[in-house]
Amino acid sequence: MSRAALAPPPPDDFDVDQLFQLETLDRDIFRGLSQWSVRSVFGGQVIGQALLAASLTIEDDARPAHSLHAYFLRPGDPNAPIVYYIERIRNGRSFSTRRIVAVQHGEPIFNMDASFHLHEEGLEYQMPMPDVTPPEELRSESDLRGEYADRLPPQVREMFLRPRPVELRPVEPYDLFNPEPKEPLRHQWMRSTIALGDDPRLQQALLAYASDMSLMGTSMLPHGITFMKRGYFGASLDHAMWFHRDFDLQDWLLYVNDSPVAHGARGYNRGLFYTRDGALVASTMQEGLVRYRPPSE
Repeated sequence: MSRAALAPPPPDDFDVDQLFQLETLDRDIFRGLSQWSVRSVFGGQVIGQALLAASLTIEDDARPAHSLHAYFLRPGDPNAPIVYYIERIRNGRSFSTRRIVAVQHGEPIFNMDASFHLHEEGLEYQMPMPDVTPPEELRSESDLRGEYADRLPPQVREMFLRPRPVELRPVEPYDLFNPEPKEPLRHQWMRSTIALGDDPRLQQALLAYASDMSLMGTSMLPHGITFMKRGYFGASLDHAMWFHRDFDLQDWLLYVNDSPVAHGARGYNRGLFYTRDGALVASTMQEGLVRYRPPSE
């Protein structure tokens, strides 16, 4: 999501598990807390919480989400809770549809449609998983971030090193401050750092959260710029996701990102999620606003 004013430091007792512990305010109205951020709420958090809120209105446990389509409308305030209003658009024999609006300070910051599908047998096909280095042979992103921490202001450093509900292990790590231009393609392994159990709603919500991690930055790789570059401004505009198969995010998933095009100050990005044994379990797409003006201009 786009950048807002600098936020004050976070409370000391915040736990990332709280991100997916929604409070029920009334029928089809839920409230979620935010993890602290220097400027605005992480977009993946809003996607994940919105999907979880919608899934709580689906009475049939055998009807998980199969797709979502979302738009980011305003930057989220990390110091205020987010209220999610769910509209039950349709309950059919095989599909259920929900519309979700996320509100802060009386204004919508995000809206999303989500569809839920009763499992059916049918034709099957998938693209094969790329052959990459396994996660056990890679360093975690948190370790890599620690090497850059002393180059950041204290407040930004605290956000940069904060605990997250998902661990990442990039296959092709690069210097966040001085990256070399490269092909808009990257691979990273991910898994949950919080207990999920076998609840498919929580599994899908966390994967939706994780789908926004690193995605928009893929379109910046050919230009050798990152979120740490001065003169950069970025904001997620929209986000779509499809769930193809069951998965367990407590085990490693491979996240494959590519960006076919960037034009008109917008970068278009895609993602595929594979299990360790090669099953394609989910896909995602996002367009992001990417503006870069060198500081000398």
